[in-house]
Formats: sequence, C-alpha cells, structure tokens
Amino acid sequence: MAFLVNGNYTVVTEFTLLGLTDDPVLRVILFIIILCIYLMTMSGNLSTILLIRLSPQLHHPMYFFLSHLAFADIGISSSVTPKMLANFLVDRNTISYLRCGIQLGTSTFFGSTECVILAVMAYDRFMAICSPLLYSTKMSTRVCVQLVIGAYMGGFLHASSYTYSFFSFLFCGPNIINHFFCDFPPLVELSCSDDSVCIVLTTISVSTIIVITVSVIGVSYIYILITILKMPSTDGRQKAFSTCTSHLTAVTLFYGTVTFTYVMPKSSYSTDQNKVVSVFYMVVIPMLNPIIYNLRNNEIKAALKKRLCRKIFS
Repeated sequence: MAFLVNGNYTVVTEFTLLGLTDDPVLRVILFIIILCIYLMTMSGNLSTILLIRLSPQLHHPMYFFLSHLAFADIGISSSVTPKMLANFLVDRNTISYLRCGIQLGTSTFFGSTECVILAVMAYDRFMAICSPLLYSTKMSTRVCVQLVIGAYMGGFLHASSYTYSFFSFLFCGPNIINHFFCDFPPLVELSCSDDSVCIVLTTISVSTIIVITVSVIGVSYIYILITILKMPSTDGRQKAFSTCTSHLTAVTLFYGTVTFTYVMPKSSYSTDQNKVVSVFYMVVIPMLNPIIYNLRNNEIKAALKKRLCRKIFS
C-alpha cells in the first residue's frame, strides 16, 4: 500500500519515481548504456584504489586523497544507479519511504564528502607547489588522515541535516517524485507539513559546504598561479601546472553540474534538464574521474605498467 490512514492524515509509505522516460525502447537503450557506465565506474575506481594501495611509489598524500575520491565516486554512483537500473526493467517504479530516506542520505553524504576531498586535494597541491620544503612536514601521514576524517565528518553532518529534514516531513498527499531518485527538492514539493525550518537548516548546511570548499579551492589556486608565474624556467612552470590540470578538470565538472542542479534558479531550466544534469553528476562524473586522473598521470601509468608486468612474468 502506498498510503496508510493515521488519524486525520493519509501517510505515504512509498513513493513512485517517474524516472527518465516512459518510452520502452529508450528504457532498454538507457539501461544498457547506464549499466556499462556503472561497470566502468566500479572497475575504474576500484582499480585506482587497489593500485594506490599496492604500489609503494604511490604512497604520497596526493594519491592517498585520490583513493578516497575514488571511494566517494563509488558511493555516489552506487547510491542511485542500481535502483535506477532496476526501475528500467519494471513498469511501476516504486521506492519505500525508508529506502527513499536512506538513498537521500547516502547520495548527500558521498556528494558532500567529494566536495570536501576536492578542496583538500587543492590544499595539497598548494602546499606541494607553494611550500615544497615544508611539504613533507605539513602534509604528514597524520595530517592527511585527519583531513580525510574531517571530509567524512563534514559529509556526515551535511547528510544528517537532509536526512533529519526528510524524516521530519509529513507526506500526506501525492507520492509521485518527478525524478529518477529521491532528491531533496522534489521531496520538499510533496511535503504537506510546515518545512520552513528544515529548508533553512539544509540551506545553511549546503551553503556552508559550498562556501568553505570553493573558498579553499579558489584561494589555493590563486596562490598556485602566482607561484607558477614567478618560476624562472618554462619547464618548471609546465611541470607544476601539469600536476593541477587533472584536479582542475574534476573540480570544473563536479561544481559545474552541482551549481546547475542545486544553485541556479528553477525558472532557468526545466525538470527534464535537471534530470539529465543529475545523471551526469551522479552517474557519469564518477566514471570520468579515474579516466581524468589516470590517463594524465605518468606515475599512475608507470605503477600500472609495473603491476601488469609483474603479473605477466610472475
């Protein structure tokens, strides 16, 4: 049952997800495409984590943070993709009230954690380029672990505000979500309770995450750019900048889609556009990050080649 009578209210016990399309042929095509993307996401990010863990030459702060970025990408994609794939194969796409809350919490947790990790990686590049003599001291193993724990704690606190808000909502009317997963904005539209306090809470939470991470990234790269421009040799400037290009690409893709989805006014884009951008943010970017980092990083390619040669000739 989708509804239960509770006093004077009809309480929603499950939601119906409209998904991406009603066209049966297009659903099959999208199922195949997204399944391939998900398999590539899992294999690419798991391979990145294993390669960094098993290769001593990659036991540096930059790759330590990269392994946690890969873990966050796995979490983001896995929070929505398996359910989306299952919904392509059934006529009625439903999700229980509890599973909807869990999906909202996990997707928010891993998404906000990735925001903080990207900021931490920018700070790491700032220390490596602007203070190379102090780098080993300032970015010790203890500091790196503390930064990663801080990233997960920030993600947990941010996700807690969304999860608390969801379970505080009263859903007593329509239960149809015009999306392919339990995102917060369409859930707010379905709520029939006074949700102003919860909206303020989540707005403060997301604003804090965005302002802090964007500020850290922006300030870090301003100092990095100043330092690079002061370098006397062209080779030194190119080498320093090349260590930042992968991270800048990942930051641009991630924050560009997040800004379009959650920051831009709703009047400037349609619901279908929001769905497409959300697919890119939740499904495609987690697949692209291993490609962006691995194909442009000589140390990772060398470590991978070494591991493969060892497997072949062992």
